[in-house]
Amino acid sequence: MPEMPEVQGLVDFLRGRVVGVEVTRASVSAISALKTYDPPITAVVGAHVTGVERRGKFVDIATDAGAHLVFHLAKAGWLRWYETLPSTVIRPGKTQIALRVGLADGSGFDLTEAGTKKSLAVYVVSDPADVPGIARLGPDPLDPGFDRNTFAALLADRRTQIKGVLRDQSIVAGVGNAYSDEILHAAKMSPYALAAGLSAEEIDRLYAALRDTLAEAVTTASGKPPAELKDAKRRGMRVHGRRGETCPVCGGEVKSVFFADNSLEYCPVCQTGGKILADRRLSRLLK
Repeated sequence: MPEMPEVQGLVDFLRGRVVGVEVTRASVSAISALKTYDPPITAVVGAHVTGVERRGKFVDIATDAGAHLVFHLAKAGWLRWYETLPSTVIRPGKTQIALRVGLADGSGFDLTEAGTKKSLAVYVVSDPADVPGIARLGPDPLDPGFDRNTFAALLADRRTQIKGVLRDQSIVAGVGNAYSDEILHAAKMSPYALAAGLSAEEIDRLYAALRDTLAEAVTTASGKPPAELKDAKRRGMRVHGRRGETCPVCGGEVKSVFFADNSLEYCPVCQTGGKILADRRLSRLLK
């Protein structure tokens, strides 16, 4: 799933190419992806792009018509950029393309979604806050005002596992499964530690890991075209997606815990005092 760093990379890329350019086409080929009808998708056609912003994991493309084209790539979505937009006819139901946007200079992009579970979402709104997922967002962890005390206040009284807290978009915006694994590894913390039970020193460590991990990943993504962002993400991972490989910090073996539709990765030596967390498909977490 694209998370904050990759989405920021897309935003930086689009900002350098679409701002000031007229939108000449916006056609939906997967009706299930379009979540709004007023304004219609055609509201952005003929308008010029005035800005591109990231809001959590959402991309917000603003136009001088007052309409915002907002999208969320969900688990299997991506943006495919073309310097020259293809002229081929898109056949609904026969392609991974959910949305095609064309620009006056001949360039454009497709939003694509792999797999059978279709969760990619496209909105056209007058105000980004009209998108429910944006309205629910918590603070952005890379915002200058997001200090250690702000973070500590978000954790207070939450008797839930820290892995889930980091992934909850209403608490902290932009972090998903992959980067929560990386943050917790950097903080040397079990994914199942209770948020409310963290000591002041553990909060300090987790806050530093949160900011540093995301800032480093954003820097890595900056300037890369969409086609390179996924590979850059994979190369930067220390534990996520690296089950059975060697932890780059301690040399131990990276382990996984599997869930219904995803998994988490961690290093037992660095994070759990050597204890192996049980596979949730088979048994409860080992105490």
